[in-house]
Amino acid sequence: MTTGVEFLPCIVAFCCVHSAYQAADAAGRMRIPYPENIIMVHIPCAGRVDTLHILRAFENGADGVVILACHEGACHHILGNIRAKERVERANALLREIGVDGRRVEMRTCAPNDGSRFARVCHELEEKIKELGPSPLRKHA
Repeated sequence: MTTGVEFLPCIVAFCCVHSAYQAADAAGRMRIPYPENIIMVHIPCAGRVDTLHILRAFENGADGVVILACHEGACHHILGNIRAKERVERANALLREIGVDGRRVEMRTCAPNDGSRFARVCHELEEKIKELGPSPLRKHA
């Protein structure tokens, strides 16, 4: 039985201050809308996001998590985006082990001046998470 209420996923976006956070700001300045259910977490580098941070986001109610980093070879901290990619892969593996679809976590890259890409990535992730439905880890009230 459907209630007629559309599922609005909670999505946590860890945004690198050198790329994605600036791209989000550019999207705002250009008035390019992106989903309002994106919770942005401002981070100094994508490499600072640990697997535990990703898993804690789910524990705290996220339906999906994305790490938005600098393009490969453009990281201000040299290997931050490579470390982040490895941690996303580890989080995917851990989620799959407990029966949660690993597609709920992903990493994307974004240039600091590319507000349209930032918005597009957010919309794409929102659609993917809507198809997957609420996270089975989400605590129900």
